[in-house]
Amino acid sequence: MDPDRKSTVSSFYGRRSSVDALNRDYAAPAPTSDPRARRDSSSSFFSPTITGTLPRGAAVPTNTSGAGYNRMSFFDAGREEPVKGGNDEAERPNEDGWDVYADFNNAGPRYSHAFGIGNNEASYQQLSPQLTGKMDEESNTQGPVEMVTVPALGAEWGKDELKDMTKRGRREKEKENLGRKWKAFNRGEYGIFGRKWLTRRTLVFFLFGLCAAIGLVLAFTIPRVPGFNINGQTPLVSASGWFNQSVPVEFSRFPANFSFPAAVSLQVDTGSNFLPLVFKHLDAQLYDLDSFHLVGTGHLNHTKLPAKKFSNIQIPVNFTYVATNDSDQTWINWYNACKNKIQYTGGVRPVLRFRLNIDMDIAGLPTKHSTATSVTNAPCPIELPSSAG
Repeated sequence: MDPDRKSTVSSFYGRRSSVDALNRDYAAPAPTSDPRARRDSSSSFFSPTITGTLPRGAAVPTNTSGAGYNRMSFFDAGREEPVKGGNDEAERPNEDGWDVYADFNNAGPRYSHAFGIGNNEASYQQLSPQLTGKMDEESNTQGPVEMVTVPALGAEWGKDELKDMTKRGRREKEKENLGRKWKAFNRGEYGIFGRKWLTRRTLVFFLFGLCAAIGLVLAFTIPRVPGFNINGQTPLVSASGWFNQSVPVEFSRFPANFSFPAAVSLQVDTGSNFLPLVFKHLDAQLYDLDSFHLVGTGHLNHTKLPAKKFSNIQIPVNFTYVATNDSDQTWINWYNACKNKIQYTGGVRPVLRFRLNIDMDIAGLPTKHSTATSVTNAPCPIELPSSAG
């Protein structure tokens, strides 16, 4: 046959129109033993009048004249379903034949029954329900019970989401957020504590002003170590009050020792302080300059001095020394300086030579401070009786 006269209709060459159950319009013809047997003329190409089996629900065409072609001669790859629109979705009365929606709304024949699958008992096997003890009891008391239990599906968590739920994941996330905020803060795009105005530039100015204010406050409030000046005329004075009565005056040769009360007269300069100066305590130690032996100790409790003034204070000192015999040089020096004036020609006694160390603890300062001075012309604050040998 010439190519231009060759038919393109698939049914002309004996090909089955469809292998899908949804598109199987006719029953497959019985196979013949002779492959050269000619196809019968029941095809729509030779018979303009359709006598074959139409699909259920298809209308019989009234116009049978033509060239023998119709819509059933072509392969339809898709299911024929009514086009949605208008009132197609509205409920309609049941019609003869199979409706695609009837299998879902239980209003007509089933899909399985339409193609004969349901009629084949061998192709369907009824499963007996496996009832639990409780379900079996309920079925015996209340009748047949049909129950379908579907387990609830959990959330499908991803690996990253599962990691974020752990402590390590949360710490890493917080660290990452902190690093991102720090970079944004350095660029001036993020403020501290979420405040837009508290950016890096604002913080720098604020800290500078705060440091300047603190410096000014400390300049006026921090106490300064005062200056000490010892009285040049009478560095040591006689003790008075309770301290004079508590320490006896004694000079002895056997054993060689001495003890007497006195006080160190000092002048304190508080000119560099803007606020009153408070001493928690003052401790004094006196050493003989010739022998460097400790001869006296003193202590002054809490004392408050006004600022910008020269204040006079006295530190009570208990002079005590013990020697091996009366030939000790330290004992001889202090004994000669404290003897009665009538025992010297012209009434002039020898002077005392000692070194004074002062340790002070000032309120407002974290550490203790000390100062020292040497005295070379201090008269003895006491005078022994003329009978003292």
